[in-house]
Amino acid sequence: MADKKASKAFPLATDELHATILDMVQQAANYRQLKKGANEATKTLNRGIAELVVMAADTEPIEILMHIPLLCEDKNVPYVFVESQAALGRACGVSRPVIAASITVSDGSQLQTPLNNLKDAIERLLI
Repeated sequence: MADKKASKAFPLATDELHATILDMVQQAANYRQLKKGANEATKTLNRGIAELVVMAADTEPIEILMHIPLLCEDKNVPYVFVESQAALGRACGVSRPVIAASITVSDGSQLQTPLNNLKDAIERLLI
């Protein structure tokens, strides 16, 4: 079962990238540039304000997230999976598990440079 889930949750962040992604999610939450939840992430993609989408690989059933990667590819927005909902929830600054989060666009944000570096690293996972 775990192998089947891992094949659907692609690209899955490497261990060193995992910490960087969760740190970026936490910073985005502090700068009010974060939307939490699958519905909110979908809305940011449809509105064209998503910079990066992070999803939890341990979501059950994983199919409730599978429309998001398709939308991301349509809108040319990088996306990545992290191991756990609990870790993503903590990074988002809430006490509940979070299955998806979207980092949004903000003009003149201090997050822009580290966010661009992270997006490049995520795109390298796809190669």
